[in-house]
This record gives sequence, structure tokens and C-alpha cells, in this order.
Amino acid sequence: MKYEMLKKLVDAAKDKKAERVVVLDLQGKSDICDYQLICSAATDRQTKAIASHIDKVCRADLKLTPASIEGVQTGHWILLDYGSLMVHVFMGPMRDYYALESLWPGAIMNV
Repeated sequence: MKYEMLKKLVDAAKDKKAERVVVLDLQGKSDICDYQLICSAATDRQTKAIASHIDKVCRADLKLTPASIEGVQTGHWILLDYGSLMVHVFMGPMRDYYALESLWPGAIMNV
């Protein structure tokens, strides 16, 4: 996935006031995906808005459709699976508890 595409998704998350936005480059480090975008929100309503906006950008601008979207019902942790890209939208406490970026500390990209 090109840097410009990842930047577009980071911008989409920030458009909806996502916090602590991080992209992990997992190429060669994970069998699950090549990239993960992780971000946080203060409320479940905000996580839903962020996830929805990212999905709209993926579909309209990048021509990506998700294989699966999980967690929209509660909004505490929403996962959008685009195959080589996974997007995690967390409420703050859930993100701190799971600390996904700590699994691959050397994989954090500057986007």
C-alpha cells in the first residue's frame, strides 16, 4: 500500500477527530496483514463516526471494500478488515488495555 493511500486514511481518521493515530508497517512481520492503522476516540459515538468515514474513503477513493467489519454494535473497538490493511478504532481505555502498537514497537510509520 502506497504512502499516499495510508496518508489519506490517516487524514480521514483525523477529519473525525481521531486521537493517537498510528500506522504500523507489518510487511514481513505478520501473516495477518501488511499495515494496521490504529486510532482512538473518546466515545462510542465517535468511534462509529471515525470507522464509517474511513470506510467511505476506502470505498470511494481507494476502491477497497472490507472483508469484515466488527464491533460496530458497541463501538468500544471497531475493526475494519481490508485484507492487507486492518483498521482499529478504539475507545481510549480499550486501546490502552490491548496496546496493539506495543506488539511491534519498531513498526510504527511516520505518516
